[in-house]
Formats: sequence, C-alpha cells, structure tokens
Amino acid sequence: MQSSKINKKTLIEAIHKNVAMALQEDIGEIDLSAQLIDEKSFAIAYVKSKESALISGIPWFNSVFHKLDPKIKIKWFIREGEIVKKNQRLCEIYGKVKSILSGERVALNFLQTLSATSTITCKYVKAISNTDTKIFDTRKTIPGLRIAQKYAVTIGGGNNQRIGLYDQILIKENHIKSSKKMDDLLPLALKYSKNKNIQIEVERLNQLEKVIKLGFKNILLDNFNIKNLKKAVLLNGGRAVLEASGNITLKNVKKIALTGVDRISLGSLTKNIKAIDLSMKIETFKNL
Repeated sequence: MQSSKINKKTLIEAIHKNVAMALQEDIGEIDLSAQLIDEKSFAIAYVKSKESALISGIPWFNSVFHKLDPKIKIKWFIREGEIVKKNQRLCEIYGKVKSILSGERVALNFLQTLSATSTITCKYVKAISNTDTKIFDTRKTIPGLRIAQKYAVTIGGGNNQRIGLYDQILIKENHIKSSKKMDDLLPLALKYSKNKNIQIEVERLNQLEKVIKLGFKNILLDNFNIKNLKKAVLLNGGRAVLEASGNITLKNVKKIALTGVDRISLGSLTKNIKAIDLSMKIETFKNL
C-alpha cells in the first residue's frame, strides 16, 4: 500500500496561500508598529534556536519576507531537515528594517510550528528504527496547515496517510454504524475510490476477522492493546496491511512496532505539538 505524497505544485500553492493568509491576519492593511521606523533604515538580523530541533519550514519562512520585500536577502547556515543545537544560529536576514520587523512574527510562527512537527516525528521514527514498521500521520492537523504539517512529517522521516477526504477512503466506526449492510461497504468504496487504497477501522478481533474475509486490504486497528495487536497480526497472516492507532506514546511505540504491525499512525505528530523556541534579533543597524 503506497502512502499519499504531496506533489510539488500542491506544495507551492499551499506555501503561497498559507503565507498570504498569515500576513493578512497579522498586518492587515498596515503594520502600525513599523511606521515608527525610518523607511531608509537597513539591518542585518539573525535567527537562532533556543533548543535542539529538526528544522523544517524554511520555504514558508523565506516566502514571508519575499512577499513583503523581494529585495530582502536570506542566508541560511543549515539545510531543511537538519538537526540543530541549542543557541545555534540558523540564518541571517539582510534588508530594510521595516520589512524585517513586519515579517518577523509570521515567519517564526511557520518555522517553529513546522519544526515542532518534524522534530517529534523524527523521535518516533528513531524509536522504531530497527523494526519494519513505518510511522504515519493523520488528518488531525491545525486548520489551514494540512499540507504544511504533512510536509513537515516527511521532513522528520515519517509518511503521509491520506491528505484529505478526497484522495482516499477511510471507513470509520460511524460509517459502519450508518451503513445498511457492512458487506456492501467494500463494493461501494471500490466504486468511488480513485486509487483503490481503501482503509477500514476495526475495534475488536472479531471485526478484524470479518473485514479480512470481506476482502479489505488496509485495516486500522483502533486502540488495540499489545496482546490483541499480536493476535491481530497472527490472525491476519499477511493478508492485509495492519495499522495501529490510538494511545501511542514514545514510551510504548517500540513495543507496538514489535507486534509486527505494518504501520503506526499518530495524531500527536500534528495536533499535540509544542512549538520550537526560536528568536530573531537585530544584529547591525544603519540608516542609508
């Protein structure tokens, strides 16, 4: 079963849309604080990380400043996806002070939020690195930042599940309860699915046995404990892709991977994140 991938066009469109909306949200028609600064003032500013992190979001950061002022120059000392140390300098920004100050908060918001997702994803990926299980994300993302956060998951070494309700079918508990007959779900799903990658959620072993017999090849095991995950893998016998989800932490993810499931999906990669602590400082200043 292939994971969803964000194509380049979709990514570029998301960056432009995210940045435009964030700048409108923060600046509106005019940055009142920037009016206190001389139009001719020029500065060099730098960004540093106050903690260790795996950095992602550089394209969003750059786009913020370039939308405000195409003449701004940014020099990066790190690459996207690089792990940085506490107090490490990440980049320098050269340009008009007004433009730098207007973009500061929005640019840092993108960088610290996406770096948070990539950093926690990397921790989970490393925790199960000597197993055959893969880490996947979910749709539990910050509204408006779906593509951005899923991109950050891949930078952290994880995999993208479905992007939205439009590209893959997931039959959850409420779909099953709302359907007339469970046996009809797979034929109906195949009728509407573009890529035939249809996933169904089960909560018990007897449900798992039934959906395997019905022909489902991608099955989500919701909140199964370790004992039942092991039973599920044995019962499945390699017939379908099994994905564990629910109540997964860094403390138990290795044990879950060792049960033999193919995937582990975590909403916490995108919804329970703690922003990376970054700061921007004006280093040199002069009037032209």
